[in-house]
Amino acid sequence: MDDSRQQVKYLVFDCEAIADGDLVAKIRYPQETLAPQQAIRRYRDEVLAERGDGKDILPVTYMLPIAVAVAKVDAKFHLLDLTTLDAPQYRPHVITKHFWQGWTHYQRPTLVSFNGRGYDIPLLELAAFRYGFNVPFWFNIEDKSFEQARNRYNLWAHLDLYDVLSNFGATRLSGGLNLIANLIGKPGKTSIDGSKVQDMHDAGQAQEINDYCRCDVLDTYFVFLRTRVLLGKLKLEEEQKLVAETKAFLETRAESVPAYAHYLEHWGEWQAPDGG
Repeated sequence: MDDSRQQVKYLVFDCEAIADGDLVAKIRYPQETLAPQQAIRRYRDEVLAERGDGKDILPVTYMLPIAVAVAKVDAKFHLLDLTTLDAPQYRPHVITKHFWQGWTHYQRPTLVSFNGRGYDIPLLELAAFRYGFNVPFWFNIEDKSFEQARNRYNLWAHLDLYDVLSNFGATRLSGGLNLIANLIGKPGKTSIDGSKVQDMHDAGQAQEINDYCRCDVLDTYFVFLRTRVLLGKLKLEEEQKLVAETKAFLETRAESVPAYAHYLEHWGEWQAPDGG
């Protein structure tokens, strides 16, 4: 085994998705002759009216992954690398294949997400089902319940930071990742959120979507570090050193990766309380 495979302990990830217009038309409007884009637009309008919160994100069952960003993190929580899958083509079937193959290649490190159990993981599971990929170590449903990778309380396979901070859904984290990231001085959502991804994709902005996905992974990584402090796995001063180290990592790459330049433009420093 090479050194890079040995040192990856965590894969911090985030997904963005677009609707499968053919599927929407076939399942939602089987008696009508709607074009894929017409079907998507109609369904989005229906969801918008039903939700009443200004968002028209469709259920994950109708979606395809168009961006997956993954950060490799070692056992001491250092950021080793951050990449987007299948760049610059960003094909859903290749993104899905690379995600599950990568997890296996690095000896099944802990997946780290923010609300990934509710959206990102089902998205990638259904995509694997659709495209005929086998993921036996993830779907180990014949193992003991607490050893199954998909068990909600198996934090070694998948650490959902939303679960950690909400006590596994006992409370609702109003504000989501945007709010949680801002609590520790990080950018959160700046100009894009998930509700804009479909329109951006339709406008040919696949690269911008993947840049946004990178920024969400950075927010998730910094939230992950603070939860390590919360759980006593990392001292606060160690966390702050890792934050500074990661900022330097971004600065050295900002010229070639626009997403990092954007993230740094909105960077904020966490401020310790006076007298603490």
